[in-house]
Amino acid sequence: MIKPKVSIILATRNRARLVSKAIQSILDQFFQDWELIVIDDASEDNTAEVIREWQRKDKRIIYLRNEKQSGISKTSNKGFKKAKGEYIAIIDDDDYWALPDKLERQIKFLDTHLDYVGVGSGLIVIDEKGKEITRLLKSKVETDKKIRQRALFANPMANSTTLFRRRTAEKIGFNDESFSYAADWEFWLKMGKEGKLYNIQDYLIYYLMGPQSTSFVKQRQHLRNGIWIIRRYKNDYPNFKKAIFSVWLQYIYTFMPYSIRKRLNPFLSHLKKIIFSS
Repeated sequence: MIKPKVSIILATRNRARLVSKAIQSILDQFFQDWELIVIDDASEDNTAEVIREWQRKDKRIIYLRNEKQSGISKTSNKGFKKAKGEYIAIIDDDDYWALPDKLERQIKFLDTHLDYVGVGSGLIVIDEKGKEITRLLKSKVETDKKIRQRALFANPMANSTTLFRRRTAEKIGFNDESFSYAADWEFWLKMGKEGKLYNIQDYLIYYLMGPQSTSFVKQRQHLRNGIWIIRRYKNDYPNFKKAIFSVWLQYIYTFMPYSIRKRLNPFLSHLKKIIFSS
C-alpha cells in the first residue's frame, strides 16, 4: 500500500452542521497526496451520515467512530495511531482552512528545514455567521526562539494551523490522555523539546469563536490544567514565574460573577492581545 505524504486528523462530536466546511477546505487544497481520518466521538446527531456521504465522494476519507464518548485527547490519539503519512495535519471540526496552498507551503517548509518538528500559522477568528472578528498574526511567535519565550503563557501553536512530523509525535506518545483540556498545549511543549517550531506569518485558517468554545466551566478546567502544564515544563522553557502568576490570575478571575466577567471580557481580551503582541 502506498502511504500518503500527509495524514489529516479531524476529531468531531455533534458537529454535523459544521464539519462539511472543514472537509471541503481539505478537498480544495492544491496538494492532494493525503488521507483524511475522521474520528467521531460518539456523536448523537447525524454526523455519521454526513461523513459517509463524503466518503462516497472521496475514497481518501477514513471514518472511525467511538461507541462511547472518550474526549478530545483519546479521540485524537485514535486518529494519530491510524495515520500513515510522513506528516500529520490537524483540523478542528468547526474550523476550516483559509487558503488552498496551506498544506503545500507547510510541507515545503518541513521538507527543507529538517531540524524543525512542526509548523503553524496565524488565524482569522470568525463568528457563527462567518463574520470576521479579528486576525491573530503575532510576529513575536514566528521564530523558534520567540515561541519558546512565550510557550509557558499559552499554546503558541494554533492546532488547526499545524503540520508536524509523525515520527516525532509517535516518539513523545502523542497527546497525554490524562488532560481533558489543554492537551494540545502540552503536546506542543513536548514537541518543542524534540526540535524547533515555526509559525508562518500568514492567515491559513478560519477559527470559529462561538458558544461551543466559550463555556466558563471549560475555561476554568482549561486553566487548572494549564497550571499543571506550566509546572511540568518549568525547567524546559523560560519565564516560569511570570507564566504561573498569569495563569493563577486568570483562574481566580473565573470565580467572579458572570455579569462582571461578561462586561470585562472584551477589555481583558483586548489587553491580552496588546501584552502578548509586545
